[in-house]
Amino acid sequence: MIKEIIVVEGKDDTVAIKRAVEAETIETGGSAINKETIRRIRLAQERRGVIVFTDPDHAGERIRKIITREVPGCKHAFLTQEAATSKGDIGVENASPEAIRQALAAVRTDGGTSESEVTMEDLMEAGLIVHPQAAARRLAMGNRLGIGYCNGKQFYNRCRMFRISREEFEEARRELDAMEGQAHE
Repeated sequence: MIKEIIVVEGKDDTVAIKRAVEAETIETGGSAINKETIRRIRLAQERRGVIVFTDPDHAGERIRKIITREVPGCKHAFLTQEAATSKGDIGVENASPEAIRQALAAVRTDGGTSESEVTMEDLMEAGLIVHPQAAARRLAMGNRLGIGYCNGKQFYNRCRMFRISREEFEEARRELDAMEGQAHE
């Protein structure tokens, strides 16, 4: 039983979550998240805590940003696009129960916008911004760090929000560089 209430986009996501774990959900009803839904999420956060578990796509990221802005301190679970894709459709509802359990086991807590040990210069040196392969590298690093895919500025913000340590960042970078090195052999 998951103590927190899991925020998902729709009914199919709730069905997928309940196949994987015993939990209660709040459905946003898609990207048009209204004030009543925000009120319910805020109440859930105060009473039991919330895990935001949206689709790894543009609409899911938009919902995640709105909830993060309106309800600080939520936890976040992320699926890779590969784990959430079936027949060209991306969504939590497509993920296997095992992928959902793994994402929930690797949940990250929003620590606010504290100072990060990771700097924009670190992102540049790691080829995550201002690099021909920056988007692909951010996708791989975001998956390794458990913070999902996003643009460069949002990647930096998530490093701050989830308090990614320099050690975590450097370890993920070494893994990425080693994987790319193997691919070129």
